[in-house]
Amino acid sequence: MHKGFAAVHIVFMRIVIIDESAARASIIEEGLASLDECEIFTVTSRDGLLSRIANIGPDVVLMDLGNPSRDVLEEYFAVSRALDRPIAMFVDESDDDSIAASIDAGVSAYVVDGLAANRIRPLLDLTMRRFNAFARLEADLAEAKGKLAQRETIDKAKRILMDSRKISEPEAYAELRQKAMSSNRRIVTIAESIVTAHEMLGGEL
Repeated sequence: MHKGFAAVHIVFMRIVIIDESAARASIIEEGLASLDECEIFTVTSRDGLLSRIANIGPDVVLMDLGNPSRDVLEEYFAVSRALDRPIAMFVDESDDDSIAASIDAGVSAYVVDGLAANRIRPLLDLTMRRFNAFARLEADLAEAKGKLAQRETIDKAKRILMDSRKISEPEAYAELRQKAMSSNRRIVTIAESIVTAHEMLGGEL
């Protein structure tokens, strides 16, 4: 899952530039020159790329690939999938399939024919904003799934109580709530205990 960043404008940033061309990398470095308290690392080889990035521990990764072959592009996409960081990827040209693949690979900004020093800073901000937005969506989705799972567990526990005690649904829920209050535990914790005990006894839900 993505971690997220508290704000786009960070006081101190570690930025990794990945570019096999020193000339192209210098364009990105020029675009970052106005950033204060910024540490920049330039990587010019694909060998051991993921471990090298992990050792640096960057806040954001800027990849300039020029005009990569399909295999090289997929290699960088694999790196992107493994990183939980804002990533901007620059290419000279692209197609719909590559753009779709970049999204699947977790690339925050996929920039086609847009490498220019004056565009780097706004693209950096955009990359981090998109990363944060997606991280919030993932967190909201995980929370929603968690609440749904808890609701389903409570419903299962209520059905068990209703069947075993021959009581109504409100009465089953009241019993769960009373047990939770008396034991100072959450209702879902009580429900999980009831469901687990029922399953261990070979009961069917």
